[in-house]
Amino acid sequence: MKPRIALIAHDKKKDDMIALAAEYVDFLRGCTLSATGTTGGRLINELGLDVTRMHSGPVGGDLQIGAQLVEGEIDCVIFLRDPMTPQPHEPDINALVRACDVHNIPCATNLASAHLVLSQLQSKAD
Repeated sequence: MKPRIALIAHDKKKDDMIALAAEYVDFLRGCTLSATGTTGGRLINELGLDVTRMHSGPVGGDLQIGAQLVEGEIDCVIFLRDPMTPQPHEPDINALVRACDVHNIPCATNLASAHLVLSQLQSKAD
């Protein structure tokens, strides 16, 4: 089965997400991808990835991905968070991370952990 990956990045981390995805673009082409609005748009436009776009995070996109996760439709979450900027939708972010913990879904919240998760998934796919 193709890995089902959710990709989310706060505004100041979107460039990092694009760079990360570019490193794994061949692997990600073989995955089922979901992303919040702007992040998904950039992944589609800049890397040509096939991404199901949810709403923007602040208007419910994080919750939409959380719902997919609870329904067993997500295998891992890459959520590049900006810990230095207050987020107006912090309760939604916390709910998504909590759902990952409750359902034992890997959740990478920085580049180092994202590389570890994607490298592991890629090695399993080879």
